[in-house]
Amino acid sequence: MILHHYDFSNYSEKARLALGYKGLAWRSVIIPPIAPKPDLTPLTGGYRRTPVLQVGADIYCDTALIVRELERRVPEPTLFPPHLGALADAIAYWAENRLFRPMSLYVSGYNMDVLPPTLQADRARMRGLPEPDEATMRRAAARSATHVRPQIAAIESMLGDDRQWIAGDAPTVADLAVYHALWFITARTDRLAHELAPYGRIRDWMARVRAFGHGTPTSISAQDAIAAARAATPEPSRPSSPQPEDPRPGNLVRIRADDYGGDAVDGELAFIDDREVAIRRADPVAGEIVVHFPRLGYDLRPL
Repeated sequence: MILHHYDFSNYSEKARLALGYKGLAWRSVIIPPIAPKPDLTPLTGGYRRTPVLQVGADIYCDTALIVRELERRVPEPTLFPPHLGALADAIAYWAENRLFRPMSLYVSGYNMDVLPPTLQADRARMRGLPEPDEATMRRAAARSATHVRPQIAAIESMLGDDRQWIAGDAPTVADLAVYHALWFITARTDRLAHELAPYGRIRDWMARVRAFGHGTPTSISAQDAIAAARAATPEPSRPSSPQPEDPRPGNLVRIRADDYGGDAVDGELAFIDDREVAIRRADPVAGEIVVHFPRLGYDLRPL
C-alpha cells in the first residue's frame, strides 16, 4: 500500500491513523499541498484532493472510501463493528461535513504565517471563490470560532457517560473522523490549544486515538509509485450492482466531487454499487489504472 499525503493534512492524519490501527506497513509518498501535482495526476486522472491510497494500479480517493478499503483488505481489528457501524457513519458524516469546515477556517485564519503562502488562494480556487486577503481570513476565522466552540463542547458531552470511544464501547471510523478535525487545531502551532484545554474527556480520548500510531511507513519517491502502477494490473472488478438510474459498467462516464475541488475524472465505468464507483482509464505515463471513489459526495454522469 502506498499513501500519497503531506504532513499537516488532517484527512491524511485520518488515513495514517487507520493504517496504524490496522498495524500495517505502508509506503509513503509526500505530495504538494497545492496544485499542480504533476506526479499524482497520472495516477488519479485529475483528482487532486489529499490523501490518495494506491495498491498497485488501483487508486482509492477520499478517506471515506480509503478507510473502508483498508477494512475490506484487513478486516481485523475492525473500525466498523456491526453494533456501532450505522451510528459511527452518521457521526463521521457530521464531523466531516459540519464540524471541519468552520474548524479549517478558524485554524487557518490564525496560522496564516506558518502555512504555504499560496495555500489559501489554492483552496479558494477549489471552491470557486476569489482569493482572500488577510483581513478576510481574519473575519472568517472569527465567525467560524463561534461555530467551532459549541461543537467541541458537544464532543465532550458525547464522552460524558465515561465511554472510551466516540460511538460506544469500541473504536470506530467515528473516532478517526472526529479526531482529525480536532487534531487540526494544533497541527501547525499551539496557538489555539486553549480551545481544548477545558475538556479533560476529549484530551484523554485523543490520547487513546493517538496511541493507534501510524503503522510502519517507508518513504519512496513519486516516480517509484508511478512505476509500481505501470508494472501492475488493476485487480479484477467485483460484480456491480447499479441502481436503475445508473450508467452500466463499460459505459464512458465522468465523475467529480459535488462540493469543492471538482476536477473531473473521465473513463470507463468498471464497477458500481451503493458505496463505490470505479473508473478505468489509460494514462500514457502510469498505464492502465482503475480509480475508485465513494458513491456519496460525488457526481457521476455519462460522458
